[in-house]
Amino acid sequence: MSKKTIRDIEVSGKKVLIRVDFNVPMQDGEITDENRIVEALPTIKYVVENGGRAILFSHLGRVKSVEDKASATLAPVASRLQALLQKEVKFVPETRGKVLEDAINQMQDGDILMFENTRFEDIEGKKESKNDAELGKYWASLGDIFVNDAFGTAHRAHASNVGIASNIKETVAGFLLEKEIKFIGGAVSNPKRPFVAILGGAKVSDKIEVISNLLNVADKVIIGGGMAYTFLKAQGFEVGTSLCEIEKLDLAKELLEKANGKIVLPIDFRFTKEFENEPASHVGPITDIQPDEMALDIGPKSIELFAEILATAKTVVWNGPMGVFEMSNYAYGTIGVCESIAKLPTATTIVGGGDSAAAAIQFGFASKFTHISTGGGASLEYLEGKVLPGIEIVANK
Repeated sequence: MSKKTIRDIEVSGKKVLIRVDFNVPMQDGEITDENRIVEALPTIKYVVENGGRAILFSHLGRVKSVEDKASATLAPVASRLQALLQKEVKFVPETRGKVLEDAINQMQDGDILMFENTRFEDIEGKKESKNDAELGKYWASLGDIFVNDAFGTAHRAHASNVGIASNIKETVAGFLLEKEIKFIGGAVSNPKRPFVAILGGAKVSDKIEVISNLLNVADKVIIGGGMAYTFLKAQGFEVGTSLCEIEKLDLAKELLEKANGKIVLPIDFRFTKEFENEPASHVGPITDIQPDEMALDIGPKSIELFAEILATAKTVVWNGPMGVFEMSNYAYGTIGVCESIAKLPTATTIVGGGDSAAAAIQFGFASKFTHISTGGGASLEYLEGKVLPGIEIVANK
């Protein structure tokens, strides 16, 4: 069933509460990746250009004590948003109270206001994260309409999404949430075929349900990254000191049996003795690994194999790097996957957030994908086929 979006409602003259996902990486008070801010711009612009009053709020990081506030304020984000919009964004360093209420009541049509980090409410009793009933009701009272555009928190029932939606007349999706539903939800429920999923990252345990669900809907599931070594070990290969979850070997065997040939593993690797950015000591099949060596990336034959499988794909979902891409000597596999996907202009190609999204952006391939998700955990749970609370609360058409 399709969800109502901001296009389906009248925003003129209305106080429009917009839950954005501005949980961006910060270093020394500076934003190091503004993709989530950029992705929220269409919804914000739509509201102000149509005479609405945009009231924005987000979380940023984990806030456990008063001491965390200084490094978790949204003030730098508001400043960057103002620069991107080239329009004033009034920042209110409060999450509730008279100062915030007065600022909202003084807004004119087309104005933008952003209030402080919703997780400041977690310092005493985790009111935001535990979906405190009073807090959700209070935030809902600040506006006329609720627009959820924060896919990154859609897998959590918080006061700032489910809490508000439970206490306001109208809840709709913003343009970013609409895109996430269309692309990730569509890939799982009704993909164009062949459908190829590429899964990487460190641990099988992080992606058990994703693998299991995708085996039901995908035509091929390519597995790289650290979790590939658990599958190889389950097949009887020695993996040296490579990352391997010994306690998950039986599970890996079960998944391989369930796959019935759908799972594709790397066939060669880059080996080294130290977890450092030094060139690989040698490249070869897993049988070449020495007891004191680890594999930190896939090799050229694996890149070629994966490229051949991807060449025929009509839908591709990628979640997780193929190696330790943060080290230039072990980024070849991840870059190779990016290059292979970039050669599929007619396919629907989706990056499922997290490290793979960071890699696609870092290596200059962002424009080559149909959609780069802003969700990490939310993307994974959506790929698992789970119902996400932040999407469920949006009104159906």
